[in-house]
This record gives sequence, structure tokens and C-alpha cells, in this order.
Amino acid sequence: MELTYYSDYAVRLVNTEEPLRGTDSLTSVNAVRALFGEAQQAARRAGDADVVRLRGVRTRLRAVFTAAAEGDEVRAVDLLNALLLEYPASPQISGHDYLDEEGRPRWHLHLAEHPSNASAGYAATACMGLAFHLTEVGVDRLGICEGAPCRNAYIDTSTNRSRRYCSDRCATRANVAAYRARKRRERELSGRTAPSSQRAIASGER
Repeated sequence: MELTYYSDYAVRLVNTEEPLRGTDSLTSVNAVRALFGEAQQAARRAGDADVVRLRGVRTRLRAVFTAAAEGDEVRAVDLLNALLLEYPASPQISGHDYLDEEGRPRWHLHLAEHPSNASAGYAATACMGLAFHLTEVGVDRLGICEGAPCRNAYIDTSTNRSRRYCSDRCATRANVAAYRARKRRERELSGRTAPSSQRAIASGER
């Protein structure tokens, strides 16, 4: 499993909150456990304190995505480096889950579980995964959805680095809103110019 896969941990955590909508789904131990996905052994260590801890990490990770979206690459890297220092990860070589045709392990790197608590382990995994992704494809691949009121984080995997929205739904909604606004401006402009045009025609008839 490539370590860049773990960057999804960061995206999932950031997107548990929608600031402009005032919603937050990270409110219980079950919500913390749901973040881990298939890593159920790590999820079982989650407790009430992890809700508060992960909310703090979430705020700092959102700041990384926001800085990147605003084009401030140095700040994004500095913020992520601070998290990496606070939540160090432990890469390990593994092969127990992947065997080749001859039954030999396919050796690969993965991130070991953090021994102290669930939130520290999740934060370390999320930050290291994001760091690997950032250095492999670039800081400008980190973004914040431009489809108001959505402010979800995303990682741009498009070939031409053109992604602006977290999902097709947000992109469609933004395009529809832009179309309606354009038509509204056209109607307003038409309404303002029609009387003068009519006066010009009337003057020409005389």
C-alpha cells in the first residue's frame, strides 16, 4: 500500500466539519471510530478524550489545506511540519497482506499503529500521508472547495491541476448558480438599455 493513500485520513478528518453550515459530525466516540475505516484495531482504542484531541488536529489540518488553496505553499508546509513534529509516525515494512503468484510477500511500507492513544495514531497517519502526497505531487494539489457554502478539503488528482470543487455535486451546483447569475445580469442589463433604444427609434421616426 502506498503511503500517499494515508492522505485520505487528513481529508476525512477535515471534512467532518462544515464551518459555513455550522455542522460538525465529530461529536462522539463512534464518530472517531468511523474515521479509521478498516483499521478497526486502532479504532477500538478510541475514547471520549479523542473527540476533543482530533477536533484540535482537524483545525490545524484545515489551516494546511487553506494555506495551500490560497497559494501560500511555505505556510502550508510549515504548518504541516509542526504537526509532523508533534505527531511522529512509524513507517514499517510489511508483506503479510500481499503475496505474489509464488506465495512470497510483496514487501511495502505502511504506517504502524501509534501505541499511546487513538487520536495520536490517527493524527500521525494523516499527517504523514499528507506529507508524502504533498512532496510527491505538489502543495498546489491541496485545495478547499470553492462551491459555497461548502468548504470541504480535497486533493486534486486531475491531470491538468484544474480541480476547484470537492465533488461533482458541488461543481454542478456552482455552475448552475453561475449560469443563473449570468442570466439575471443579462436581464437587468436588457431592462436598463431597452428604454434608451426605444427612444432612439422614436427619434429616428420623426
